[in-house]
Amino acid sequence: MERTLLITGGAGFIGSHVVRLFVRKYPQYRTINLDALTYAGNLENLRDVQDAPNHVFIKADIREAEVMSRIFADHAIDGVIHLAAESHVDRSISEPMAFVETNVIGTVNLLNAARIAWKDAMDGKRFYHVSTDEVYGSLHDGGFFTEETAYDPQSPYSASKAASDHFVRAYGNTYKLPFVVSNCSNNYGSHQCPEKLIPLMINNLRHGKPLPVYGKGENVRDWLWVEDHARAIDEVFHGGTDGETYNIGGHNEWKNIDLVKVLCSIMDRKLGRAEGESAKQITYVTDRAGHDLRYAIDASKIEQQLGWRPSITF
Repeated sequence: MERTLLITGGAGFIGSHVVRLFVRKYPQYRTINLDALTYAGNLENLRDVQDAPNHVFIKADIREAEVMSRIFADHAIDGVIHLAAESHVDRSISEPMAFVETNVIGTVNLLNAARIAWKDAMDGKRFYHVSTDEVYGSLHDGGFFTEETAYDPQSPYSASKAASDHFVRAYGNTYKLPFVVSNCSNNYGSHQCPEKLIPLMINNLRHGKPLPVYGKGENVRDWLWVEDHARAIDEVFHGGTDGETYNIGGHNEWKNIDLVKVLCSIMDRKLGRAEGESAKQITYVTDRAGHDLRYAIDASKIEQQLGWRPSITF
């Protein structure tokens, strides 16, 4: 094998798409898929590639520092794509410490394992930290997030991801650990955890349950197809410049209420309902605490420097 990559969170939503892409596209790489298989991870996501000769699955938790160090030593890891994270904002409001433990301490455990394993030979190594646009806070006056936008996290989730971003950059500065960071907009696509907005609405529509919409549904998100994101991760990992940040967005801004109404219209047809029937399930609920109004990404840097663009519209 030419190299050995560690992809954390590889049985999760985005991670499974990244693992599948790398296993198929790079048969000369050994792809080690590490996942704790919590509620958000499922090996069924990878049934089609799980037996590939260049795919190795390890069930482990990034919060366990000694385990991470042992994996780096035993497998001679020379590249990391770090996706493992607690990612649901509502859950972070009710259980903030879980986000600190996984997103911050877990990331630092991986950084320490890489720093020690690579201390005598950093050349050719790369620690790629996959993050979120939520670290930038909320846009109120138009415009877009760029790689120079100041951090202003507003939820325990985004604060934990901002902290992990800072630790990655600090290790690059202090220990000369070669790294890249990307911050992406909301992902959608197959194998997504059912607590997320799109699959939650689809499941509730199928089963006649209410469609909970926060506030007036006017919060705006930029939606990125998960397979386009996986391609972007491939481009950044192989072509990005050490120490750089790349914003990845889908150029697909939607108000939450407009998105839900589109899903209702589609499901009316799918379920043989009269047009407008599914929309009757929409239920407005008390807004989420600290709910950011708008996220939108300027992805011109990755487009201009690495040639990546989203392949489909919403």
